[in-house]
Amino acid sequence: MTGTSALPVLELTGIDKEFAGNPVLRGVQLRLYPGEIHALMGQNGAGKSTLIKVLTGVLESSGGQMLLMGQSIRPDSPLAAQKLGISTVYQEVNLCPNLSVAENVFAGRYPRYGWTQGYRIDWSTVHRRARELLARIGLDIDVTQLLSTFPVAVQQLVAIARALGVESKVLILDEPTSSLDEDEVQKLFEVLRRLRGEGLAIVFVSHFLNQVYAISDRITVLRNGEWVGEWMANALPPQALISAMLGREFAVQNTHAVQQRDAAQEVVLLETQGLGQAGRLQPVDLKLHAGEVLGLAGLLGAGRTELARLLFGLETSDKGSLQIDGQTAQLSNPADAVQYGIALCPEERKTDGIVAELSVRENIALALQARLGLRKFLSLAEQTTLAEYFVKTLGIKTASIETPIGLLSGGNQQKAVIARWLATDPRLLILDEPTRGIDVAAKQEIMEEILRLARGGMSVLFISSEMSEVVRVSDRIAVLRDRRKVGELPGGSSEDEVYALIAADHV
Repeated sequence: MTGTSALPVLELTGIDKEFAGNPVLRGVQLRLYPGEIHALMGQNGAGKSTLIKVLTGVLESSGGQMLLMGQSIRPDSPLAAQKLGISTVYQEVNLCPNLSVAENVFAGRYPRYGWTQGYRIDWSTVHRRARELLARIGLDIDVTQLLSTFPVAVQQLVAIARALGVESKVLILDEPTSSLDEDEVQKLFEVLRRLRGEGLAIVFVSHFLNQVYAISDRITVLRNGEWVGEWMANALPPQALISAMLGREFAVQNTHAVQQRDAAQEVVLLETQGLGQAGRLQPVDLKLHAGEVLGLAGLLGAGRTELARLLFGLETSDKGSLQIDGQTAQLSNPADAVQYGIALCPEERKTDGIVAELSVRENIALALQARLGLRKFLSLAEQTTLAEYFVKTLGIKTASIETPIGLLSGGNQQKAVIARWLATDPRLLILDEPTRGIDVAAKQEIMEEILRLARGGMSVLFISSEMSEVVRVSDRIAVLRDRRKVGELPGGSSEDEVYALIAADHV
């Protein structure tokens, strides 16, 4: 890697961005040097995506300066940024699976001939140059084959080859490893090291700490839309990195031993043994007792939602086993999970939770109707009784149970989603970020309801990015990092103890 004595390829200073008068970036800076991999770190909402959009011309900055090779730039579109040599590869491969590899590499900029090079596509040149670009990153495949015939890891490399096809000076990789398994990640890293050796400046955005330290030369941290600092990766321990992301120091203490439970006194409702999914979740061992609140703690991208989706049948595991009541269970879809008494309140309330156009009554009745099947329909009177009961029990503030749920506040929408699943009388309620985006008062009410449910014998798997919530309600805490379980802590553990376990080196 070129040292800081070299001139930056790209330098951002004082970058501001406002939406409707609300600042989302304030005085952000970033320096990229030739031949380095620079990690951009920060929690969800820190401003990473907004900064990338400003840099690539998707958004226009409200203030600040951008210099590329010492010259002021202000790209007003992604195409303008590409022409300047700034290319981006996003988390989801943004290519066309119904086109060939070569067509994807050159789509929108095909070499042509005839009628002053605008008449026909020069396919021989397209195929030759596609092979050359792929060879640059060590990939030897048939470029005439459909992209869809190749695995995601290869498609990711094709996206990088496409980005390099515009003589890139800066390559931005936004969560490039999110859909890759460990072997595929290592192959990608080999490509990145090769490109770094050629002098390319690479921005690497990831939530996986082990990957950041495995590949990055330098780290910049953003928090709440502001620049926190820039460090050489080998001079910033994981504990210090997490502190920078959180905005406070945390003490690294000797963690408690996991509380031992008497199996004769407490019933194991659900147990996983090596449950996992290639490219999404490393094998996890987990036990959940009846009437227990088990917290899942970890930074964004740790694998918490992936585990929740496996336990609800939204994804199918290809590793390990799941037992419910001591018997092996196969969850091929959510209907299977519901029959076992498992319920899930998803992370994305607006897209995966509520049906905005339907009434509060209809939303609350949805899951129970699905559980009953097509042979028994809930009557209007039954739906009304059900909805009125939960509106009163959970304190859902609505003018009427016939009000479209999309008109309710976020907190009341969340209560209605919880009510929907409580109506099925579940044995296990999985809550994925149940308090995200709602006000403090609604959070308090939902937290109290979680504890009340557990006291009544229901098991709760509780996922939240707000660590204070996790340590407050959990009887036990399972800690995840980089898609794997790294340990457990007993109830009553502090936030600092959780963060210390997240930051600790892998055993």
